[in-house]
Amino acid sequence: MNELQPVALERDEATADLVVTGGSVYGSNRRAVLERDVAVVGDRIAALLDDADAVVGPETTVIDASGRYVLPGLIDAHTHADLKVTPERAVPGTLESGTTSIVTETSGLGLHFGARGVETTLERTAGSPVTTYLAVPPQPFVDTFEPPRGDADALEDCADLLERDRVIGVGEIDWIHVVGHEPPLSKLVDAAHDSGGVVVGHGAGCRGDSLRAFATVVDNDHEAIAAEGMRERAAAGVHVVGRCGSNRDDLPALAAAAPDLDPASVSLSTDGIDPDELLEGVGMADVVARAIELGIPAQDAIDAATRNPAEQFGLEGRGRIAAGAYADLLVVDDLESMGVETVVANGEVVVADGSATVAPSTDPYPDYVTEMVSIDDGVGEDRFTAPASAAPDGVVRALAVGSGLVTTETVAEPAVTTVEGDAVAGGAAGDRLGPDPNADVLTATLLDRTPATDRGFTGFLTGFGLESGAVATSATWERIGLTTVAADPADAVVAARRVAELNGGFAVARDGDVVADLELPVAGVASNAPLEDVADGYEALEDALRRGGVEIDDPLVTLETLTFPGVPALKLTPSGYADVLGQQVVGLDPETEAGAADVESDSESET
Repeated sequence: MNELQPVALERDEATADLVVTGGSVYGSNRRAVLERDVAVVGDRIAALLDDADAVVGPETTVIDASGRYVLPGLIDAHTHADLKVTPERAVPGTLESGTTSIVTETSGLGLHFGARGVETTLERTAGSPVTTYLAVPPQPFVDTFEPPRGDADALEDCADLLERDRVIGVGEIDWIHVVGHEPPLSKLVDAAHDSGGVVVGHGAGCRGDSLRAFATVVDNDHEAIAAEGMRERAAAGVHVVGRCGSNRDDLPALAAAAPDLDPASVSLSTDGIDPDELLEGVGMADVVARAIELGIPAQDAIDAATRNPAEQFGLEGRGRIAAGAYADLLVVDDLESMGVETVVANGEVVVADGSATVAPSTDPYPDYVTEMVSIDDGVGEDRFTAPASAAPDGVVRALAVGSGLVTTETVAEPAVTTVEGDAVAGGAAGDRLGPDPNADVLTATLLDRTPATDRGFTGFLTGFGLESGAVATSATWERIGLTTVAADPADAVVAARRVAELNGGFAVARDGDVVADLELPVAGVASNAPLEDVADGYEALEDALRRGGVEIDDPLVTLETLTFPGVPALKLTPSGYADVLGQQVVGLDPETEAGAADVESDSESET
């Protein structure tokens, strides 16, 4: 007899550790609301009883859910828990949103340190009340625009992680990297499927023949932003992950497509919640409420945030209220507002009266993760301009800020300026192409930040709106780099050096001084400081950009994603512009199509 049976049998003197009484319990296996009491022993549900009085003892924790609903703890099917703040710091806010489990990319330590970084993340999240499942990062083995950073040994180390508990498979793969050719990361994909894991897709802009080909590689995708894209993914056999978080709300499209989808083939996610919203408890309960508000049946919405992701990602024992399952429970006032009152995670009360009862871990991170940002001590203004020879006619290929994370291709006429620095091939000493903020033309520079080299590329950006100064960040998506956007190259130097001094983060400079900054020392992309401090830091950065003339929505996200090839547009690499759909690197001269022959790079080696 196991430890659950005495309570299930209501044996004399058998008592539960925790009981939820009087609530309307959503029975996932029956997709129906049951009037039952839930009895818990340890971290498992022992039984659903008509009346749990017989198993209530003097040490039993009793939660009165009368007049309320009892649901399985919610599962975020796709997030980035290690960007902006560390997973530990997000725990209270995550729990207050009713989320007891997350499936997260390892966009921070995993991307930057490979298997060692994933191991550290596993250690840091072990025992967390938010059960954290990780995906192994494929980005070190991408070879679309530059040679892969990870070698064969690094790939083997990552493949070995696929056998570890709480590792669900391979993280999000941009479709451009795998459709039509065989990159090194194919071996990682094969290893994931051989081990019973899943492969997460990032199919923005993928459709038709390409989507059918992508479906042979990935198991799920969260990038459909229109109803037809969701239908097309489902028809190809790809599990649809709808999202509603700080960066996107695609639930109206999901609601439109829902009548044509198998409800069991859909999961819900946030794709990331910003620090200010985490402080407010924004998360999966809001996502479920939003789905129901848009007309998705309540049972379908609840399943998409519980049972469905548990089955899709192999989260054994999660996502349902049933005997033997983990005791992850959520008490909400109703199914419209999804107001969270109580949360039980692994049998422990972690939210009471809507507030978390647990504090985040404040243990320091190992030194190796905070030594990630370095730039050449001699970097000067010339590094944040371009050689005049790169655009013989004075017109350059440039990025144009579009909607969301999109930057489209355009042309611009930069200023011809003279800065201190060495002459470059083909150009007169001091003749450089620089920003012309009066014409809305800024420089956009990406430097390789590890190791300290002067390897990098300066392109141009329109539509950002910065009238003076510069902004720099090491929080570059899918790239280990340091990006600056500058109306003044001298301020770009100040901002870049400040980010290096911080060991990562953001800095805004104007007239030679730093006017706002934020330290993100964990791999250069996350903070382990109190959530309130991080939220205040982001607000101060955005305010500083607004004072500099920037009016676009989410300017910091625009800055972070200038390197992000997951959106099929023109992006930055250290070697030139990535023409994502063309799958080639192009330079500043709009008359040239391929290669980076007209791109300045002072590097002698690749990393």
